Amino acid sequence: MSVWTLSDPHLAFGVPEKTMEAFGPAWHNYAEKIASHWKQLVSPHDLVLIPGDISWAMHLEQALVDLNWIDALPGTKVILRGNHDYWWSSSSKLAKVMPPSIHFIHNNVFIWNDIAIGGSRLWDTPEYNFSAYIEFQENARAKVKTPEELAKEKEEEERIFARELERLKLSLAQIPPNAKVKIAMTHYPPVGADLAPSRASEILEAFDIAICAFGHLHNVRKGSLPFGKARGVDYVFSSCDYLDFTPLKLF
Repeated sequence: MSVWTLSDPHLAFGVPEKTMEAFGPAWHNYAEKIASHWKQLVSPHDLVLIPGDISWAMHLEQALVDLNWIDALPGTKVILRGNHDYWWSSSSKLAKVMPPSIHFIHNNVFIWNDIAIGGSRLWDTPEYNFSAYIEFQENARAKVKTPEELAKEKEEEERIFARELERLKLSLAQIPPNAKVKIAMTHYPPVGADLAPSRASEILEAFDIAICAFGHLHNVRKGSLPFGKARGVDYVFSSCDYLDFTPLKLF
């Protein structure tokens, strides 16, 4: 039994007009690439962590098309909400419709073979910046913002980030002390490229997390953000385009 991670699939079977293929040749046939690599590597007895941006759907009913596609792939899956998962609903609603092989982290912990997985989405923070590692491409969907809108956005980002830190604590506090391996999932990176201490990393360390898997960043130059281990936590960046749409084995 192995544990894998692959973040940010951005599936669009339910809303095909939002396919990631609009963002350049790297995304051509990306769903087919994910499925092919996944089936080659992952066995039915394995676990796959998907830290956010699962589907472009706006509503849960649309997202079910993508969730059922994931469900059909081998293994048990654990998903976390990303900043683009607008379809994500309350825990009670998710629990009623979630396909059998998929479990979700939302202010809770999932236990799998003595392995405990918790986490929270996190958000943007001025503590670190990754612009030097990203090959920026024009986003036709992006809205041009005024200075006033940008200032308000920064205030809102700090409010959301502080709330997400509390959610991270809430989730990780539910991990059993005797768990064999303690894993955290965050959508946004919890540390910068230099792995210096951050507000999020301090929480991960306080709860003795061994591995933190995350994504969110795209168009990152290959090999430029290895992250790695710092103060007992192994930071694993798993955005699917960075990994050539191939699940990464954690252990």
